[in-house]
Amino acid sequence: MSTLQQAVPIPSPKMHGNPSLSMQHQMQSQSLFSSVSIPPPNPASSQSSSNKVPRTGSPSPVHVQRQCHRPPQNQGTVRTSTAMVMASVSPSNSSPVSISYQDHSSPHDKEASYVHIQSPSAKRTRSQTVHECPYDDISNDENAQESGIKLVHLLMACAEAIQNDELAAAVDMVREIKRLASCTSGAMSKIASYFAESLSQRIYPASKDNWARIYEAEAVSEMLYASFYEACPYLKFAHFTANQAILEAFQGHKVVHIIDFNLMQGSQWPELIKALAVRSEGPPHLRMTGIGPPRPDNKDVLQEVGVKLAELAGSVNVEFSFRGMVAAKLDDVKPWYFEVKPGEAIAVNSILQMHRLLYGHVASDPSKALIDEVLSSIKSLNPKVVTVVEQEANHNSNMFLERFVEALHYYSTMFDSLEASSLDPLGPEMVCSEMYLGREIANIVAREGAERVERHEPLSAWRKRMSNAGFKQVHLGSNAFDQVSYMLKYFSGEGYTVEENRGCLTLGWHNRPLIAASAWECG
Repeated sequence: MSTLQQAVPIPSPKMHGNPSLSMQHQMQSQSLFSSVSIPPPNPASSQSSSNKVPRTGSPSPVHVQRQCHRPPQNQGTVRTSTAMVMASVSPSNSSPVSISYQDHSSPHDKEASYVHIQSPSAKRTRSQTVHECPYDDISNDENAQESGIKLVHLLMACAEAIQNDELAAAVDMVREIKRLASCTSGAMSKIASYFAESLSQRIYPASKDNWARIYEAEAVSEMLYASFYEACPYLKFAHFTANQAILEAFQGHKVVHIIDFNLMQGSQWPELIKALAVRSEGPPHLRMTGIGPPRPDNKDVLQEVGVKLAELAGSVNVEFSFRGMVAAKLDDVKPWYFEVKPGEAIAVNSILQMHRLLYGHVASDPSKALIDEVLSSIKSLNPKVVTVVEQEANHNSNMFLERFVEALHYYSTMFDSLEASSLDPLGPEMVCSEMYLGREIANIVAREGAERVERHEPLSAWRKRMSNAGFKQVHLGSNAFDQVSYMLKYFSGEGYTVEENRGCLTLGWHNRPLIAASAWECG
């Protein structure tokens, strides 16, 4: 039985008073889609597999029809991968669920590229790593703190040397950092290794291409995302707070439309669908538009996620329709692509995506920033709510050293929280979670210009930007605060803290906020 089928029978809580999501049921069901393993695809079958919908033995028969069309000329780099996935619900759960969708495929297929990552061998242990250490005097716990301080000093000195264009000295320091990190245990050794590798990429730009081919491949991104989702509460916090705001905004509306700026594996939406199913006023008709990046193998991942969501919606008697949009950049997506219908309540959901729009200007109007153009497009949809979750950090400084110092403090805290978890330090889930953060570090440290997309800014900056764009803040209520606090009990480590910040919520580690959630409506 698939993960989806196992999760469907979990009963949703009855609604009393203000709508709220049950954190207990959300944690029981875990991630419906992020936990699915991603095997390396078979190049010989990649093209034909895009024309098939996986059958999962659903309790209701699923009938699929597919139509292919050429991409509309006016959409540029955006194509509607899954034009429509629908779940038609009848009073009987045994009735067939009818699903139809259209695929606007690109006429030119690109050669697929595949990446396979092998996790470190479980036979490798910390004692073996320490045994290889050339520094006998720091390989014991007594001097671990001293070596950690030395690593920080070396990292800072190396970054300063790079800023001053003293590359020969920087190369020597990178070599020293790697040697010292190899014989130091704990989070500091890991963070030093990732920052040293990122500094190497900045010194030797050609090395970035090899790194990008592996760690920026879309299939790898999904695998790392899934591991990070399960390992720590940050992404669950993002999904839950956003879902709670959307659920409350949809109260009293019979037709609702969610626009998700980064659908990924759809792990955010099963719990919201089940919560909508048990509304005291009855479930609405739910439309969903999911945006995702193109795949090198042209695999229609959005279609697969849409079919699974449709099956789930049908099982709980929620009318559902889905469209997927493949877009390399969010600013390529225009408001009319969403085909908004009169009378529907719209929610725009952005989880860790807005910061990617903080570089560049509109081609037709160089005086207008991309982020302002996208926020203007969102406002033109007149949404009931816009949910924004972003890293609580300032990694958008043009000064390299300033950005480096901020990133070093931020990700040291992130790695500390991972280290306190109950995960096997050398297990694949821990390794992939660290790689997930390592990719962000590399982008912040080694990239510049349009290539640097991890341009995180703090909540105060987003408040100002959203207000200037004509949005008014919606206070995240006590339901979200209480349920997030309850969620943290499922994670080992007592250092996680949730705080209310002028109507927004932040999640941090030992009083250092690391991620911030906010909700907005048209002013």
